[in-house]
Amino acid sequence: MSDEKKIFIDEDWKSQVEREKEAFAKQPESAPAPEIGSHELPPASFEMLVTTFASEAMVALGQLPNPFTNEHSISWDHARYTIDMLQIIEDKTKGNLSTDEAAILETLLHQLRLAFVTLQKEYNNPAPDGGGLKL
Repeated sequence: MSDEKKIFIDEDWKSQVEREKEAFAKQPESAPAPEIGSHELPPASFEMLVTTFASEAMVALGQLPNPFTNEHSISWDHARYTIDMLQIIEDKTKGNLSTDEAAILETLLHQLRLAFVTLQKEYNNPAPDGGGLKL
């Protein structure tokens, strides 16, 4: 894989998640300490929802390692599906998002679509006919 090119997605959404983590870390600890071996989940938020799908798409595009196998591989159908799910979120929430939330979602969709198309061209894998990924 050393000869393969990788496309790196803009870091804006990552910095948003980092700010959320920092804000969460600054909250007072009123709850009892978690048990050893348990994992604390970040607070639920719109940004966390869309970054979860974006991360899944990046794994499917081979830009991040699969968390189960720690390997990079491309799954066109899975990438298309997760990008389409983000498109549905954008369609169904139009007019109900803050300016920042709408911008995050729009930027993620643009970057993921660009990565999808660029990688398909690089791997000479034309998009299958019918449905999916709106460009």
